Amino acid sequence: MGKIRLDKYLADMGLGTRSQVKQQIRKGSVTVNGEIVKTPDYKIDIEEDRVAAGGKCLAYETFSYYMLHKPQGVVSATEDKRDKTVLDLLVSKKRKDLFPVGRLDKDTEGLLLITNDGELAHNLLAPKKHVDKTYLVKLRYSVSEEELKQLESGVDIGEKEKTLPAAANWYQGEKDQVLLTIREGKFHQVKRMFQAVDNEVVYLKRLSMGSLQLDEKLQPGEYRELTQEEIERLKEHA
Repeated sequence: MGKIRLDKYLADMGLGTRSQVKQQIRKGSVTVNGEIVKTPDYKIDIEEDRVAAGGKCLAYETFSYYMLHKPQGVVSATEDKRDKTVLDLLVSKKRKDLFPVGRLDKDTEGLLLITNDGELAHNLLAPKKHVDKTYLVKLRYSVSEEELKQLESGVDIGEKEKTLPAAANWYQGEKDQVLLTIREGKFHQVKRMFQAVDNEVVYLKRLSMGSLQLDEKLQPGEYRELTQEEIERLKEHA
């Protein structure tokens, strides 16, 4: 990436708006390689230079990747005037350009990837890529074997074509709970698929997306950064 302005570097790392970080720089609270720098347009080599603000060293991240266990009641958006967003939950985030990859309904919980890597997000969401997404679905009524077969072969949810072939199995032998894997992401798709077999979703949780599996240690509302291995596998599969 080469060199970027000092004020952009600090703003990218979430230290404030451009005008706020310019004030910090002019006050002399920012050092580059141990020397105070007071000019916001000073060029930083992000690979070589050591930058500190208020005595705290910073490490520049071009891309960030977080796994969030999205809780119910939070919207999958970067900002919302009425509701708390998934980005509001990431209190330790560094970058300001993060966004959720795809959407989970407000009442849906589970795995949500949050990043600023637009290429990866596009590859995970592109309809032609058919990236698998697995959900735990709890239902109003029991599901028959015949209905599982219907879900697997494709159902009419009011679009031009039926849903793509899916994988549907009872969850731990409970006939009102289904593990459903779909390879597309139409609006409210899981709920509409079960409506097509005269049932109703009462609880929905996403367990995986592509190679990325929800960390069982994460409680709703908790998050962690992806490991390097998780990032590499995601990119391979996407």
